Amino acid sequence: MIIAYVISYIASYFAASAGHYVLSGIILILMSFALYAMDYLKTRNVINLRGLFTLGFLGGEGVACLKLSYLETDWHIMTWLCFFFAFTAFYLIYELLMLNKARIDYKIKPLGRVMTFGRIPDVQRLFVCILVLTAVSTACFLFEAVVLGYVPLFVRGVPHAYSYFHISGVHYFTVSCVLVPAFSVIWFLKTENRTPGRTAAMIICDFMAFSIPLLCVSRFQFVFAVALAILTFIAVKKNVSVKLVISAVFLGVAAFAVLSAARSHDAEYLNSIFEMKISLPVSISRIYIYIANNYDNFDCLVRQLTEHTFGLRMLFPVWALTGLKFVAPQLVDFPLYVTKEELTTLTMFYDFYYDFGVLGVFLGSALIGATAVFIERFSMERDDPMAAVFYAQFAIYMILAFFTTWFSNPTTWFYLAVTVIIYFICIGEKEAK
Repeated sequence: MIIAYVISYIASYFAASAGHYVLSGIILILMSFALYAMDYLKTRNVINLRGLFTLGFLGGEGVACLKLSYLETDWHIMTWLCFFFAFTAFYLIYELLMLNKARIDYKIKPLGRVMTFGRIPDVQRLFVCILVLTAVSTACFLFEAVVLGYVPLFVRGVPHAYSYFHISGVHYFTVSCVLVPAFSVIWFLKTENRTPGRTAAMIICDFMAFSIPLLCVSRFQFVFAVALAILTFIAVKKNVSVKLVISAVFLGVAAFAVLSAARSHDAEYLNSIFEMKISLPVSISRIYIYIANNYDNFDCLVRQLTEHTFGLRMLFPVWALTGLKFVAPQLVDFPLYVTKEELTTLTMFYDFYYDFGVLGVFLGSALIGATAVFIERFSMERDDPMAAVFYAQFAIYMILAFFTTWFSNPTTWFYLAVTVIIYFICIGEKEAK
């Protein structure tokens, strides 16, 4: 199939070069579905990580190739090469490591024993962790609301109210509520004798976890919480129908649309930003731009970057979480190359190129592919419910590979750190069968 991909990619490039943008996009979109179908038939796993990455990144590239906005221009040849290497490196390293999974298992067994992968979670400890996480998140949200003097949902006529609803350091704890529904899924699935009181407490925790993103009018955090819970459920149950996944996608799109309406953006304002070539409902043009423009932002980077930053961009989580960005602002003082100042979302590989160019994109994608294999082997094939939360988080980053620089985002690492802490607190002593 990789040969079919190469042929399709070349065909898409020449179609775009000739100005046949719709044809160029359709070729890549159909190829992404074909490759996903192959992975699904091979694994019978609807959330296979390589399949999700294929739909997210390659499918997203196909959408961008349609060129439905005046903001989009023909890509530089280096942009095409970077996108090609990004997908190829991930796909091939994943295939290579999966073909040698027996050897991989042999090498990671000692690590599995140390980290107690494949154990049944202690649901009593998990219940307490969920309560504590919800309480901390709620307290931090209230603290921010009191100090800042407003709640974004109740502010009208201020489209970017959420953008200013941050107190440095505190906001990481506020948005950590998005992990609560995923952990509660495990609690519900693995607790045999649930008392009415504890069930009610868990429902309240989930209610608070979904309410905080709504009050913040954070589309991403709300969709992330919903998607993480659904993907955790699928990862634990394993044999889940494609219909559930499709339903989850529609639910996410609907939630995105509702929260977008709550952010006080009117249609005229959005259309002036999107600059669509054809008249589309603003809800559709918004989704299109949120996918397509990220690739054009990457093209802006390729065309305008004068020097690479050699790791400083990728180390942004270190500068942010340690507070060094306030002590030495020059560590994070780099321009953002985008088509329009209001459209600042990027692809997963933006910072890889910013730091090390096309080599960074290739090696970074290969590393992510290898990590995907590692996570898949531990969480899906070793029947570890708690590790399913790791899998679900990584799955979201794969399907939204078109969206932003996940692995140089401090929130990503904060979520993973909280997950690790709860994992080790809650892991039980009895091995799963």
